[in-house]
Amino acid sequence: MPDEYRYDGWTASALALELGVPRVVLSATTPSTLDDAHAQAAAGAPAGTLVLADEQTAGRGRDGRRWSSRAGGGIWLTLIERPVDATALDVLSLRLGLHAARALDAYTASAIRLKWPNDLYVAQRKLAGILVEARWRGSAPEWVAIGFGLNVVPPPDVATAAALEPGTPRPRVLARLVPALRAASRATGPLSLAELGEYATRDVAAGRRCLAPAEGTVSGISAAGELVVATADGAHHFRSGSLAFAEDS
Repeated sequence: MPDEYRYDGWTASALALELGVPRVVLSATTPSTLDDAHAQAAAGAPAGTLVLADEQTAGRGRDGRRWSSRAGGGIWLTLIERPVDATALDVLSLRLGLHAARALDAYTASAIRLKWPNDLYVAQRKLAGILVEARWRGSAPEWVAIGFGLNVVPPPDVATAAALEPGTPRPRVLARLVPALRAASRATGPLSLAELGEYATRDVAAGRRCLAPAEGTVSGISAAGELVVATADGAHHFRSGSLAFAEDS
């Protein structure tokens, strides 16, 4: 029988105990932890199940984008949750970003900032991305798969990427990150005034000119998680889409 795979020396059962989750599914390499998590959830995996891989060969992002996540270069995980408030799903990605930023600030050279709808930045460079996929039974979500990809060391081929401070151990990061993601997933309702205020302090986009999802100036976000853009004909709210800055074109 082959030896049990260990993640930086940790077995799946030891990580589950350390992180306070019911189950950890570990693999050295997988095409996508999101796909693995959906399979686990469909088979009845409980809320809090964590799917974690050292390497992804076909990681999935927004709009069907795919990339490889190299071994040892980051934390590539998907968390399964079974939410009770369907309305909170509209703001879940933003709420996850807020909670994750608080948890990870201790491991970055400067405070983490957020870019609508699902990215974490350090000093104008992308540190991490979030992708939430829900599966529904009728009008109620049966589960959500929360994909989170984080650069622990700088990717050698991406000049615009950020990473954690050198020497940061991945299990220590997980011990702060996973409880933060779980707390965000349990929150209900729209973004609160306190959350909107905190987001404003971390918003990488507010006040900047953008070309997409509309040409104008970013004003911020709404309690419903919408991007607010001031255009020539007034303020517009966007629930979906990608945010592209004018200076990046």
